[in-house]
Amino acid sequence: MNILPTIAESKDELEAIFRDLHAHPEIGFTETRTSGIVAEKLREYGVDEVHTGLGRTGVVALIKGKGQGNRRVGLRADMDALPIAEATGLDYASTNPGVMHACGHDSHTTMLLGAAKHLAATRDFDGTAVIVFQPAEEGLGGARQMLEDGLFQQFPCDEIFGMHNMPNGKPGTVAICKGPAMAGAAFFDIHVKGRGSHAARPSDSKDALIIASSLATELQTILSRNIPAQDVLVLSVTQIHAGSAYNVVPETAHLAGTVRYFSDDMYKLAAERMQAICDGMAMMHGVEVTLDLRNVFDVLVNDDELSDAYMQAAGDIVGQENLDPDAQAVTGSEDFADMLRVVPGAYCTVGHGGTMPLHNPEYTLDPSILPVGASVMARVVERRLPLEG
Repeated sequence: MNILPTIAESKDELEAIFRDLHAHPEIGFTETRTSGIVAEKLREYGVDEVHTGLGRTGVVALIKGKGQGNRRVGLRADMDALPIAEATGLDYASTNPGVMHACGHDSHTTMLLGAAKHLAATRDFDGTAVIVFQPAEEGLGGARQMLEDGLFQQFPCDEIFGMHNMPNGKPGTVAICKGPAMAGAAFFDIHVKGRGSHAARPSDSKDALIIASSLATELQTILSRNIPAQDVLVLSVTQIHAGSAYNVVPETAHLAGTVRYFSDDMYKLAAERMQAICDGMAMMHGVEVTLDLRNVFDVLVNDDELSDAYMQAAGDIVGQENLDPDAQAVTGSEDFADMLRVVPGAYCTVGHGGTMPLHNPEYTLDPSILPVGASVMARVVERRLPLEG
């Protein structure tokens, strides 16, 4: 392992930052403490500019290299936590009840701070590093908010790179999937309004619960009977709510869930079929069925050339034997995709010793990943903005 010297010397500091962020998690768009620590550390490291408030709680820093080049390379990390009660038993476990860094964004923030410290101290590159700390990645639209606030108008980037931890039990491995790498995602809510009745006389009702149950089953036929077998789409009903008493047939019901996809055409087909099924169920039962389907994440598409460049930088740190440049696409989603629709770039994963899955109350992150991720991110800037001579 070839950890960059500045980052190797900062190992203890990085772990202390990580532990502190983990103990004080904040939900999307409320990351005021986190962003305050980020801004304070960036100023301490001597970056050229620090800007706060973009995307409400986002932070952007600029670091200028020794050369006078005009090219700019962006590095991005997310900062938010999840509404999950932590069950790890760590001595630095969450002190915020019901909120946990169950996806490792605390490590992403820490790694990017480590990269920023190295780049500000050495400046062995020709151009400008744009350091982006993004809020609200977990389905709340933090990337889109930063874009709406003019992220790339105020801080133009020629390319941008992101990273996610991977609890695969393989420390120091770096993987990337070229092209479509992570699924787009939409969330949906379906509201059924029927007619309630006494449970002893269900014939007087238009039973919203039964209709909702039928909808949950019928929606699965979209995948089995409408989506071509060679295409990938996941449709999951994750909630059904109806009724409040043993002896009342409920008048209303609510379903919710998610659609994951890699093709805009497949998403359009699924959306059309969902609407048709809801309309048909409403007509068949003489009730109201309304569908609210909304895109939350775009498909994350890695640029082929920049994926190779990212792997070359990672190879400098972890060695070629620890690279997987042909990883499979995953049906999880990531709103860094929204940034990649505007600026070309790439998104990789870094393996660590933990094996509990992401978004699990017992998920833990192996802190030894911190210098690795920080070094890979710093190195890609140095490689993409090389100094002449």
